[in-house]
Amino acid sequence: MIIATKNIAARALLAGGISLFVHSFALAAIPIQHWTQASGAEVYLVESPAIAMVDVQIDFDAGSRRDPPSQAGLAGMMADMLDKGVRASERPGGPPRASSAAPGGSVVREATSVGTLFEPALDENALSEAWADLGAQFGTGASADRLSFSLRSLTDPDLLDKAVALAARELAEPSFPEPIWQRERQRVQAALKESYTRPGTVIGRAYSQAVYGTHPYGYEITEATLARISVADMRAAHAAGVVACRARISMVGAITRAQADAMATRLLSRLPQVPCASLPPLPVVDEVAPLTQTQEKHIPFDSAQAHVLIGQPGFKRADPDYFALTVGNYILGGGGFVSRLTNEVREKRGLTYGVSSHFSPGLHAGSFTVGLQTRPDQAAQAVKIVRQVVSDFVAKGPTETELQAAKDNLIGGFALRIDSNRKLLDNIAGIAWNNLPLDYLDTWTQQVDKVTVADIKAAFARKLQPEKMVTVILGAAS
Repeated sequence: MIIATKNIAARALLAGGISLFVHSFALAAIPIQHWTQASGAEVYLVESPAIAMVDVQIDFDAGSRRDPPSQAGLAGMMADMLDKGVRASERPGGPPRASSAAPGGSVVREATSVGTLFEPALDENALSEAWADLGAQFGTGASADRLSFSLRSLTDPDLLDKAVALAARELAEPSFPEPIWQRERQRVQAALKESYTRPGTVIGRAYSQAVYGTHPYGYEITEATLARISVADMRAAHAAGVVACRARISMVGAITRAQADAMATRLLSRLPQVPCASLPPLPVVDEVAPLTQTQEKHIPFDSAQAHVLIGQPGFKRADPDYFALTVGNYILGGGGFVSRLTNEVREKRGLTYGVSSHFSPGLHAGSFTVGLQTRPDQAAQAVKIVRQVVSDFVAKGPTETELQAAKDNLIGGFALRIDSNRKLLDNIAGIAWNNLPLDYLDTWTQQVDKVTVADIKAAFARKLQPEKMVTVILGAAS
């Protein structure tokens, strides 16, 4: 009954997505602890004792930029299959003892001989039930740059111990069941066919390919590439990418450094423990090629609204111009109704309900993109105005008034960037992944505040070439 009560409370807490109010972090230094384990894994920790929870993210350099061109989508499909079951295993254990079972059979163990514990396989239903019974959450996902695992659990010792043990199995011992893969492949095939009826998907694919060319950032999963992905391919990608010595582990919660180090060790304990120096180096991924000339593409589509995307490759996350570009883009098109694009395209001319711009920096130069929707007969005029606004901004930069308003908004809203464990974890994981300074969050507002008009003008001139941008228009006559 005690365990059942704990699990009910855990489910209520986690299912509600409870947030930890961390206003104190916004007003004082955020102490990020960082160390490297003997395995080579790097750990980043923020102790947050106000509520008995811990959030963990584990990142590996195994995102879609590692996909072979003929198998675009491999990383995403592998991530999707990681929660479809874990295989049986035998692990070193203690002396023979009676069988025991955690909720949902998550850590069922039977002594088969002295020093050996047998753990039975779990299919997707048993795995899901095990997590539900523990009142914990575990998930996987693949972005362009990284493969990520996330764990959320209460820090009750009994529940956390079982959650870490189950996470370690799912991290290292996925079963990739063939029948489930065939089912998932059919589901994705159907989703792909349906996506071709959505204007946003169609223009997004065309725009991505035009901006990135042959770079992996431009890869798009298709029915043909999906058909070339097998269970063996996913196992091989997992084995090559999910390696203990290359892990970046970020943690936020009510745990100490000693507890965090022990958790990190256990989470990676089932992976091969080999030094990265003994492994073949990961293949070098080329940088995104800059555009050499303007491009304009029209896509016929039966749509009530014309969809427009305009842009080019932007910059890498490690670029020293990051803050100047972030503040500048807020003024240009990232600040919603206070942005220059909104003022010129929506407020003055009524050509669209919404228009925005954004940068997508990663390990490589992610895109700079302006997006809007408008009436098909107004598309040409809207495109002309957007191009002029962007060109003027790159040439002249913002005004002092615009800059001060942007700083006030960005600095005033900083607390909202870290007002929950999840948001704080996202920031810590970004620091870990991009090798940012440990005081990055402590100095964020100062970095924003010291940006000048000249900084923005110079940074935009270095990064954007309005005369060479891609324009994709869907649903309007050319």
